[in-house]
Formats: sequence, C-alpha cells, structure tokens
Amino acid sequence: MKRNLGVLLLLALACANPDGRLRPETDATGVSWLRHGRTDAEQRFSPLHQIDEHNVAQLGIAWSYDTRSIRGLEATPLVADGVLYATASWSVVFAVDAATGEERWRYDPGVPRSKAVHACCDVVNRGVALHRGRVYVGTLDGRLIALDADTGAPVWEVQTFDPAQAYTITGAPRVVKNKVIIGNGGAEYGVRGFVSAYDAATGDLAWRFYTVPGDPSLPPESAALERALPTWKGGRWWEVGGGGTAWDSMAYDAKLDLLYIGTGNGSPWTRKLRSPGGGDNLYLSSILALRPDSGELVWHYQTTPGDSWDYTATQHILLADLEIAGRMRQVLFQAPKNGFFYVLDRATGELLSADPYVPVSWATHVDLSNGRPVYAENAFYEDGPTSVLPGPTGGHSWHPMSWNPQTGLVYIPVQQIPMVYAHDPHFVHRPGIWNMGIDGVVGASSIGKGAIEGALLAWDPLAKRPVWRIDHRRPWNGGLLTTAGNLVFQGTGHATFEARRATDGELLFQAPMTTGVVAPPITYQIDGEQYIAVLAGWGGGFALASADPPAETVASGNAGRLIAFKLGGTGALDVPTLARELPSPIASRPTTAKQRKRGFDAFHVWCATCHGPAAIGGGTIPDLRYSSVATYQALDAIVLDGAYEAKGMPRFDEWLSQDDVHAIRAYLTQQREALLSEAAH
Repeated sequence: MKRNLGVLLLLALACANPDGRLRPETDATGVSWLRHGRTDAEQRFSPLHQIDEHNVAQLGIAWSYDTRSIRGLEATPLVADGVLYATASWSVVFAVDAATGEERWRYDPGVPRSKAVHACCDVVNRGVALHRGRVYVGTLDGRLIALDADTGAPVWEVQTFDPAQAYTITGAPRVVKNKVIIGNGGAEYGVRGFVSAYDAATGDLAWRFYTVPGDPSLPPESAALERALPTWKGGRWWEVGGGGTAWDSMAYDAKLDLLYIGTGNGSPWTRKLRSPGGGDNLYLSSILALRPDSGELVWHYQTTPGDSWDYTATQHILLADLEIAGRMRQVLFQAPKNGFFYVLDRATGELLSADPYVPVSWATHVDLSNGRPVYAENAFYEDGPTSVLPGPTGGHSWHPMSWNPQTGLVYIPVQQIPMVYAHDPHFVHRPGIWNMGIDGVVGASSIGKGAIEGALLAWDPLAKRPVWRIDHRRPWNGGLLTTAGNLVFQGTGHATFEARRATDGELLFQAPMTTGVVAPPITYQIDGEQYIAVLAGWGGGFALASADPPAETVASGNAGRLIAFKLGGTGALDVPTLARELPSPIASRPTTAKQRKRGFDAFHVWCATCHGPAAIGGGTIPDLRYSSVATYQALDAIVLDGAYEAKGMPRFDEWLSQDDVHAIRAYLTQQREALLSEAAH
C-alpha cells in the first residue's frame, strides 16, 4: 500500500510539474525560465527582484558564449536545473551552464543551405520547448526534433510538411498537455497555413488544423473551414496557396483549456488576386482559440479582414486578468502588425477595445459594435499606388512585448516604416518563389522613404493610451522583459543593451553589445544570484531589407553571442573596430539606360529582399557593392548555376535569364561607382 501511495505521489508531482525533473514551485518563484514567455500566459514578467531600479547600474557581464553564427539570432533562451537552452541561426541548438556559460552540448540538424530561398526573413529560429527531460526544436526545413536534454542526442524526428513545398519553421514550439504544437511560415511563397500537434513522447501526429480552406471541390478538413469557405469569393486561391501560416505566436490558458494561435497574411498579399470577389478570407490574420486535445476551433477574431498589406496576427499574444468597468475580465492582448492594440475576452473572443498604438492610415478606426475596421479611402490600392502606415514590417513585428502586473502597463517594441503598395500588373503564380501580388519595384524602392522610427512604448490597456515612449535611433529593436524590480530590459538595433525604470522609462543601465540585438532577454536565478541573459545577433526581415546599418550594429562582423549579466559582473566583450575598405573600381562594360533600368527592376524584384534596396546591404549578408571583382565576373554562375547554394544563396535559373543577370551586373556596377564617387567627395 505504501508503494502504491508513493507511485501515486510521484504521478501527482509529474502532473503538477509538466517538466518532470523540475521542482513544482520553480515556475512560481521565477528561479528558472521554463517556457517561451516564462509561463503559458506569455507575459514575460519575472517576480525576481534582486536586480532592481536602485542597483541595476551595477550590472556587468557574468559570461558570454560564442554562438558561431553571423546571421540573425532571435531565440528566447530557456533555463531548467541550471542549464540554459537556446538556438542559433540555421536551427542549431545548444546547451550551456547557466552560471558560467560553459558549453554542455551542441546539436546541428544540418539544414540544407539551399532552404534559405524559402526563408523570407532570415534563417532564424526563435527557440526550443522543454518537457520531461527533452528539448524540442523546429528546423528551417520543417523537421520537429526531440533531443535528450542531458546529452543533445536525438530521440525522435518527424517531417512536419512536404519538403518539396516552400514552407519553413522559424518559431518556437510549445508543449501543451503532452503535445508539441508547431506551425510554419511561407505565405509569401504560395502555401496553405496549418498548425500541428504531435505526441511529445513518440512524435506521432495528434491533430492538424488548417487555417484557410483548400480546394472547394474536396470535403473541408473541419467544420471551421466549412464556415470559412463562403468568405473566399471567386478566384482559385488554393492554387496560389491562400496563406494564413501560423509562424510564431501561441499562448495557453489551462483553466479555460484554450490554446491561442496567431495566423498570418494571405498568399498572395493582395485579396484582388486570391479572392477577386472580396470577402474576409477567414482565417487569415486572425487569433484562433483551439482545444489542445483535438484542434477544434472554439472562437476566432480576425484583426484584418481581407488582409492585403501583410498585416499578420502572428505577433505576440499574452494573457492577463484585468478589471474593466468594475468587472474582472480574463483578457488577451495583441498588438499585431496592423497598428491597433486589441483587448479581447479570451473565454469568448469578444472585442473589448481596439486602439491605434502607432500611426495608422489603412483604417480610420475599429468599430466596436461589430469588431471590424473601417477602411480608409483607397486602402486596398485599387485606384493606384498608395503609401500606407504601417508598412509590411508592421507597427510591431515578432519581437515579444511584455505585461507588468505591478505597473499595469504593456511594453511594446514599436516602429514606423511606411511602404507604397501597388498591384502587380504582371502577376504570375510561381510556386516556391515570391508570390505577393504587389509591384515589387514600387514597393521595394519605396522602403526607406518617409519617416522611419523605432521606439519602446509603455501602453496602458485600460486608459487605451501610451504612458511613456522612448525613441530609438532606428527601428527593429529587441523584444522585452519586465521584472518585479520595476525594470524593463531591451536590446537595441544600434548594439546596446538597456534597462529602464518601468514606471517612467528613465534609462538606468546601458552596455555595448558589438552587434545589433533583436532577441528578447530573460532572467533566472542560480545559487541566490539573479542573471539577465540575451542573444545578440543582428538579423531578421528588416535587417536583410534595410540599408546601411550603423557601424556599431555589425562592428563584430555580426558575430553572434549569448551574453549574461549579473550584479558586479566583471566580464568584457572584445569590441573590434572594423574599418571597411572601399572596393576597387570595376571596368564598366558599355550599357544602355534601358539595360540599367532592367537591372534596377530585376534587382528590386529578386534581390533587394536580402541584399537591400538600392543594393545597399543591411549588414547580415554581403553588401554587393563591396563584392570582389571575381564575384562580379562569376555572377552568372552564382545566380543561375547555384555556385553559392552551400552558403545559402539560392539559384534563380528558373526565373532569370542570362540577359537579366547581365542587367543586374550593370546596375550593381553603377551603384558601386556611385559609392566610390561619394567617398571621393
């Protein structure tokens, strides 16, 4: 009988503590960081307060770890039993001692570099999930892998999508009720979104929820899709993908037993092409509440009906309890790309408020009586090109925000990057390549024109207004952490790590980081000492497509690091000074204005997304104006024959001709000459 009681006690502890090896009280104390947002509610608030507003200026580097990466780092580290687990670019997983930074193990899944062609926004990964002695990671090429937490050895592996299709995984999985939940990306390339649940022990598929309808001549996969089908009108969207990929945000409420998923943009972007008869196009750009046991849809709220601007609702979803009009409500917060801050009742999906947190021009307001936006004139750019705020990078992108229950504020990394939208008059569906349906020349060449801003915003969800705002030097700054020490922590795109007073935003601590920071920090405690840790590695969509980052952003050659701080830390970073040498002149071949225009157009349709508008690189992959003479000479082999596929540069022989490449070379030579001319003056 005693043995049976002991077994029952162990089972009860295991159920109370889903991570098995960890003490049940760990999550409540904040000693560890076990889940993506610290808890299933994704608040990114820690009750730790050893580091506070009075002593944070005494922070110093405890240790740093070389990730061996020069591409974007976006992961949220997890900490359990004194070990920190994180990911680098190309889906590499590593485990280090959380007190010293000493490497325990490292696992490289061997993602084919050619897969970079399907990664719209860098070859990044946002982290792992932990559960009962295992580490779960989704790879860029679509595998979900379970690793032994002690050794990094693979336990099981499943392919979550057809590898021949243009899907990717960059988001972190979540574990809910012994199921590993994972979505995917790729809407820009013509795919159909879905989210899947796998048995955490075996890797067996438990359920799959498609976010948009498929071929209407076939039976819909769920009752939810049957209800969605009438919102797609005309066209053949199933042949061009449809979109709606669930590539990042998730949260879970155990009491309501609801799993919240954010879905992405349409494929193509413009509704005119995928659904010419109009319609809301469910469940694009929506928040979905699913039953984690079955994947059944309980409710949905669509933030952007008929999305034609890449206004994903995949941005951070966090859960909180809030007293509204004298009544305690279980709420869900989201600040998606479209510029409105939403407060929903998370039990029912009822819209409680929606207010602009950044300048918005595509809609005048959200009508609370029906929950729908009121579109501005020419919002769908049917009457010609129009400049829209926010642009496709959003008023807030994937970078996590944070809720501080002590201040009652949500902290949001916001930005303003306008873009001119115009319909592509020559759109042709190309499987596996960009299929946005907008004029790439007009759009890409407009990025960077107009006011471009980045800021840290403290938002009051009750008063529905900002309380304070700190402007940064540039957009695309890191995700956020708040703590009980009245602090908010953030890394910046201009290569600093900062701590501010949560109540008023006053800067209390700043440290140089040798490269831009886009990842969110975490905090944990070991042997009574509190640490703050963050990955530093400039990257992501804006970093690829932006132009000419400040020197300090990539001063280290964008060498990625994981850096941990503590009070009295005495470590230091090697901060090299890179003097970029001007490129040598290239003997120009005779070209015509027509050829240079062809090169401009081809470059901005096919190349600018990664190599930057006007061929001015963003700092994470080569600035082509500085390439060697040999590279210019080998451009045909690189672009058409895949000579650099092993480095992540895809081949384009299916879409570009030799004449196109020669025109691109002429345009690059022109931009190189302009660089040299400017330097000479």
